[in-house]
Amino acid sequence: MKKVLITGGAGFIGSHVVRLFVNSYPKYQIFNLDALTYAGNLENIADVESKSNYTFIKGDIVDADFINQLFEQHQFDGVIHLAAESHVDRSITDPLAFVKTNVIGTMNLLNAAKTIWNNSFDGKRFYHISTDEVYGSLGATGLFTETTSYDPNSPYSASKASSDHFVRAYGETYGLPYVITNCSNNYGPFHFPEKLIPLFINNIIQNKSLPVYGDGKYTRDWLFVEDHAKAIDLVFHTGKNHETYNIGGFNEWQNIDLVKLLCQLMDQKLGRAVGESEKLITYVKDRPGHDLRYAIDASKINSELGWKPSVTFEQGLEKTIDWYLSNEEWLKNVTSGAYQNYYQKQYE
Repeated sequence: MKKVLITGGAGFIGSHVVRLFVNSYPKYQIFNLDALTYAGNLENIADVESKSNYTFIKGDIVDADFINQLFEQHQFDGVIHLAAESHVDRSITDPLAFVKTNVIGTMNLLNAAKTIWNNSFDGKRFYHISTDEVYGSLGATGLFTETTSYDPNSPYSASKASSDHFVRAYGETYGLPYVITNCSNNYGPFHFPEKLIPLFINNIIQNKSLPVYGDGKYTRDWLFVEDHAKAIDLVFHTGKNHETYNIGGFNEWQNIDLVKLLCQLMDQKLGRAVGESEKLITYVKDRPGHDLRYAIDASKINSELGWKPSVTFEQGLEKTIDWYLSNEEWLKNVTSGAYQNYYQKQYE
């Protein structure tokens, strides 16, 4: 039986990965480690908590002693490392929190894996999930590839770039078997409403303003979170050691065009007059160090591992909207902070 540690498994992407692994691999023992900070929510994975091959552990990857004890106790065969501070705006106001979690936390996991595996790396794997933001900003043309030079422009992307470098260094120096993936912007169910799509869905429901940075012409590549989880499954099992794979949705959208599409779909779903939600759009002062464009070249994972997105952006966005409209209680809980009571009821 494989023992797999998934860090950040109560978060947005992590919860989808935990669910996929618990349901797809009944002979694996899946351990979900999460500190349950503001974006970690056990309600995200309530549907698997009673499964016999699933264990939740509350803890912080910044605590080195705790991580060492955890590896010693459970003797994990694999690590899928998703735990991270990930919101650029928060990194601007509190950069040290991002250094602690994204850099020091990753180092603690690397050290524990190296010590416990003790150079006996057969059947072991350290999988580090990163972001396209480490590559910096693209001009009007071109795509990020796995060999694009790193050029981070925010404290968040700098912290993720640093953790990527440490993972590679442990591979080169100690022979640690690793894989890294850099993904584009994710969207989908269970996304904490601080990021653009869930924030604007929530604001449209409540008839609040939709704050668009600058002129709204910043361009991002969007990846449906369930497609990302499937890619993670594929890379974990079939990716080559010491390789990097870029995961993108082949869906480039300027922010303002995305917001207008979202408004149109929300008007249809809510029975509002056409153009009603667009009136909520408000242009606000740009944030510092705002990258103009991200775009992923995902041809390597497509050609080598056979992965490609299963939905178009329009299909994925409609699925996402439908989920939020069907789960308004979840949305109310996370925006009020009431979801934090779930852990106390279930585990304390």
